[in-house]
Amino acid sequence: MSHREVRSATCSIKRRTRVVGIFPNDPAILRLVGAVLLEQHEHWQLEGRRMFSAESMALIPDLEELPALLTASA
Repeated sequence: MSHREVRSATCSIKRRTRVVGIFPNDPAILRLVGAVLLEQHEHWQLEGRRMFSAESMALIPDLEELPALLTASA
């Protein structure tokens, strides 16, 4: 993944969070970021590019295992 692509995704997330303003909870933020990244992933698929290998995706923890969600639900 190039610096330009990371910057583009980051700017898109920042732009969308400014539109929303205030998030009711952490899962709402995760849904927005997930939607932006899914959109980017679909864009890459249409271009025929593969940015993430199956091995690197397998290293991503499940949402239930993320520290922020563990402390929020306790």
